[in-house]
Amino acid sequence: MGKRKRLVAEARKEANKNIFVAKLNRCPTSPRKMRQVADLVRGMEVHKALNVLKFNTREASGRLEKVLKSAITNYEAKTGSTAEENTLFVTSLMVDSALMAKRLRTAPQGRGYRIRKRSNHVTLEVGTGVVSTKKAERKAAAIAKQDNKN
Repeated sequence: MGKRKRLVAEARKEANKNIFVAKLNRCPTSPRKMRQVADLVRGMEVHKALNVLKFNTREASGRLEKVLKSAITNYEAKTGSTAEENTLFVTSLMVDSALMAKRLRTAPQGRGYRIRKRSNHVTLEVGTGVVSTKKAERKAAAIAKQDNKN
């Protein structure tokens, strides 16, 4: 390995020590349904997010709750401290589409309708800093703009 590659690899390893991630691949829920639940907890404090997910009636919330618990466990394993000691936040939560299983359903007059069974990948990142979402940034900008008018 060359010197430049080794330096880049070491820098990446150092950066990954401060990132606490949990992933869920090929989750058999449509990405849209999962994103609707993900939008509820993005940027929230971890314990509040767990509470929201626990009492949400959607199926995707149970799966997202497991991923969040896994991310908290990863944080505790890497740092050696518990989640109660520091205030943890959901810093990033991404839901991407995954494989799509295609099936045929019988239809009238010898035709077939295509059924697309969608799945998704969820990547959840937990951190100690407060991360502002786009919605919060827009709201803050609107408030600042309104203050400047007055």
